[in-house]
Amino acid sequence: MLIIVGLLSAFFLFASSIKIFGWQQKIFEIQLEMFHTYGLNRAIMRIVGLAELFGAAAIWFQGSILGPMGAAALLGTSLGAIACHLWFDTWRQGVPAMITGTLSAIVLWSGRELVCDFLGII
Repeated sequence: MLIIVGLLSAFFLFASSIKIFGWQQKIFEIQLEMFHTYGLNRAIMRIVGLAELFGAAAIWFQGSILGPMGAAALLGTSLGAIACHLWFDTWRQGVPAMITGTLSAIVLWSGRELVCDFLGII
């Protein structure tokens, strides 16, 4: 599980930093253009980046509810990316989101007992 958490965290720290700060100009411009194609603006792109940043940091706390919450945040952003790629692009452009979504779901599933305890579900 540590390898999956590390890969997800590294990927989303990189991706979120570009969405939030725009420090890598070429990737930032490509992503912003995609967001515009999807009918979304720069503010939404920044919010997605903040959700990714939260998830990338929180998944390291697997012993608490923060771990599954972080995985859920990453799963949510991945599912949103998949939906946008399938609707506006081709399925091939959604492959990275499919991979991160699958890995996020694995991490979330591994913390299902914490989620059930938190929600008071048996």
